[in-house]
Amino acid sequence: MPSTSRPLRKLGFLTIGLFDEADPRRGHESTLEIIELGERLGFDSAWLRHRHLQYGISSPVAVLAAASQRTSRIELGTAVIPLGWENPLRLAEDLATVDLLSGGRLNPGVSVGPPMHYDRVKEALYPDTADAENFGYERVRRLLDFVRGESATDFGGGEGFEAARRQPHIEYSSDRVQPQSPGLGSRMWYGGGSLRSAQWAGEHGMNFLTSSVVKAEGPEDTAAAPDFAQTQLAQIRAFRSHHPDGENARVSQGLVVIPTDSATPKQRAKYEEYVAKRTPRTKSPQGPARLLFAPDLVGSSQEIAERLHAHAAFREVDEVAFALPFTFGHEDYVQILTDLAGRLGPALGWRPGR
Repeated sequence: MPSTSRPLRKLGFLTIGLFDEADPRRGHESTLEIIELGERLGFDSAWLRHRHLQYGISSPVAVLAAASQRTSRIELGTAVIPLGWENPLRLAEDLATVDLLSGGRLNPGVSVGPPMHYDRVKEALYPDTADAENFGYERVRRLLDFVRGESATDFGGGEGFEAARRQPHIEYSSDRVQPQSPGLGSRMWYGGGSLRSAQWAGEHGMNFLTSSVVKAEGPEDTAAAPDFAQTQLAQIRAFRSHHPDGENARVSQGLVVIPTDSATPKQRAKYEEYVAKRTPRTKSPQGPARLLFAPDLVGSSQEIAERLHAHAAFREVDEVAFALPFTFGHEDYVQILTDLAGRLGPALGWRPGR
């Protein structure tokens, strides 16, 4: 294990894009303004979460299409699109289209598994095929194949005849998803929290998104609770050991980080209360899936930098997409992003992009 952290090469942020049901446009506009601010501050990437039947962005690819026309440099990602809600072929078309519009800045992150509350939504989502749908890794493999230019059909060429005038009317079809966007296949990310998902992502040449939630793996009857950082570290190493690029394979870490350098006393109090309410869940694995939650990091940039340098998994990554707390307001995000770019990032060895 390295004794010191790698210098931070890429600094990103992640937001859920909350909105008020009575005024959803304002919430979406706020998210676009935050992405524009991120570019001005020099962030390398901005990422959107994906929420269905909730008051958060349900169509991040559409929002990123809009963001691509209001920015010119910052990379735009999804963290993550749950593929259980998606048709891989149609999604591949959307991703390639937005990537072209952005000038090759899209970083799609995806995950597998049944949709949340599947028993309650399956009749609306898959009324005829609910019991036959495959929500495993095969769904990701299909998406990768389409994005990377593999055949989607055995037909390609011209067809058609304009019978009324007895003149040929030719339409040309492709056997691949169109458009194709060069380089997008190498910018596909898998959002995983287990050794199995880390290994699968590595074997299939994806990049790896690891967040503030991982799966506790190993014996359940040990006296001590599993250590989050060591668990996450094992997954990062498993990913790289199975990736063609080895130690150079890309990993991005997404902890919840809240610097308070320029926060008002009222904001500091709100942030500390938020973290205090979420801390108890970090003490032991949660639920049948034995999920481990990382403690949120709140405090001055110097204090947070010291905690990150002591974090075993952080020491092996040089990219991050720090998660913005879900329930904060626009002015809070402005303050947090300003401190991330102006104070915490440089304390971690990062320099803003231009």
